[in-house]
Amino acid sequence: MSIGLLSLILLALATAGYLVARTRAVASAGGDARRLHSLPAFHGRLTAMSVLVPAAVILILWLIFEGFAIRGAALSQLKPSDVPDGSTMDLIMSDVGRIADGLNQLEARGTELAPLLASPDALAAALKDVGVAQGGAPTPDTILAAQASREALRTSRIGLSIVTLAAAVAGLVLVLRRITPEFRARNATEALSMWLLIGASLIAVGTTLGIVLSLLSETLHFFRLYDFRDFFFNLTWNPKFTGGSDLGIWPLIWGTIYVSAIALAVAVPIGLFSAVYLAEYASKRTRAYVKPLIEILAGIPTIVYGLFALVTVGPLLRDWISIPMGIGNSSSSVMTAGLVMGIMVIPFVSSLSDDIINAVPQSLRDGSLGLGATPSETIRQVVLPAALPGIVGAILLAASRAIGETMIVVLGAGAAAQLSLNPFEAMTTVTVKIVSQLTGDTEFNSPETLVAFALGLTLFTLTLCLNIVALIIVRKYREQYE
Repeated sequence: MSIGLLSLILLALATAGYLVARTRAVASAGGDARRLHSLPAFHGRLTAMSVLVPAAVILILWLIFEGFAIRGAALSQLKPSDVPDGSTMDLIMSDVGRIADGLNQLEARGTELAPLLASPDALAAALKDVGVAQGGAPTPDTILAAQASREALRTSRIGLSIVTLAAAVAGLVLVLRRITPEFRARNATEALSMWLLIGASLIAVGTTLGIVLSLLSETLHFFRLYDFRDFFFNLTWNPKFTGGSDLGIWPLIWGTIYVSAIALAVAVPIGLFSAVYLAEYASKRTRAYVKPLIEILAGIPTIVYGLFALVTVGPLLRDWISIPMGIGNSSSSVMTAGLVMGIMVIPFVSSLSDDIINAVPQSLRDGSLGLGATPSETIRQVVLPAALPGIVGAILLAASRAIGETMIVVLGAGAAAQLSLNPFEAMTTVTVKIVSQLTGDTEFNSPETLVAFALGLTLFTLTLCLNIVALIIVRKYREQYE
C-alpha cells in the first residue's frame, strides 16, 4: 500500500471516528448534551487525535528506519570485490538504487522482468530506455542487490500498513469505549494537544541538533585528513584535487564579510528609513501602494538579481568608476555583488521594521507629544528605542540572508579567493565554495570535498555569533528602559 493511500485511509478513519464519537457522547447522556462533562466536539476531537497521532508517529519512525533496513538488505548481496578500484560502496549503492527504480518503472509498464534479470546487457538497454543512466552494464551482484532492496521495500510497506492501521483502530476503539457523561474529554484533548506542541518543538530542536552533528562528524573526518592549523591560519585558498591543496579559510571569510557588509550598508539605511516613513508619515493610500512595491523585491528570484548584477550593475561600475579611477577593470567585483544583494535584502529590513514600529503602543507617542516633543524627536527617542529588539532582529535576518546568498556572488563577484581591500576586485564567499567543492565527479572522501562541511560549520558558527551579539545588544539596551 502506498503512503498516499494509507494517509487517505487514516484521514477517513479519523473523520468517521470524530462523527461516531460525537453521536455516541450525546447518546450516552440520553440525548441531553448538557449532562456531559465535555461538549460532544471534544469527544470527537479526542477520538480523531487518538486515531491520527499514534499512526503518524509510527509512520514517521517507520519511514526513518526503513531506509536502513533496505540498505542492509542490498548490502547483504554485495561483496568487497564488487567495488572496483577508484570507486566506493556508496557509489555502488547509488547504482543499486537506480537499478531498483528502473525495475519499478519497467514493472509499471508491464515489462517482463525475468529475461532482463538474466541478461545484464539487456537490462542495461531497458534501463536506458526508461531514462536510468548507468556507467556500464549492471553486474549480477548489483542486480541481486536491487532485487533484494525491492523485496525489502515491499515487505516494509506491507508491515507498515498493518501496524499503522492496527494502531489507528486500537486508538479508535479505546476512546470510544471510554465515552461516558462523566468522561473528561476536554481535559484529555488539551493534554494531548500540549504534548503535540512539545513534540513539535522537540522536532525543531532535534532538526537543528541533527544538522550540527552531521556537519560536525564530516568536519572531524576532514580534520583527520587535513591539518586544522592550515585550515584556520593559512591565508591561501587553492584546492587541487590531484594533491598539494591549500585550504585556508580566511580569503573566503573575508569575502563573505566584505560582501555582506556592503549589502547591509545599502539595505539597513534604506530599509529603516522607508519603514519609518511608511509607519509614521505616509498616508494610508500611499502606504497601500508603496509597501507592496517594496515587498515585490523579496519575490524576485536570486538568479534574476545575479543576471542584473552581471549584465547591468557590473559593467556600469566598471565603466563609470573602477576604470576611470584606475582601481579595477573587471565587471565582477565585491561592490557589484554587495550593491545588488543590498537591494535584494531591503524588504527584509523595511517590511519587518515597519510592522514592528506599528506595533509600538500609540500611548507612547501620545505621551511624548504631550510633553512637547516634536514628531521627529518622538520617533528618535521613543518609537525607535521601543522597537529596537524587533529592528535588530530584522537586520539580523537580512545579514543572515546576505551571508547565505550564493547566486548573486557567483555572477556578480566572481570566484577569486583573495584578501584585498579593493571593493572593485573579484572575490568569493564561503557559500560559493561549498557548492563548487561538492559538485562534479570528485572523490567524496578527499579533503577537497570534505572541506565543504568544515566551511558549512564555520558559516553556522558565524551566524550563531551574530545572533549572540544581537541578543547581548538588545538586552543591554532594554535594561535602560525597564
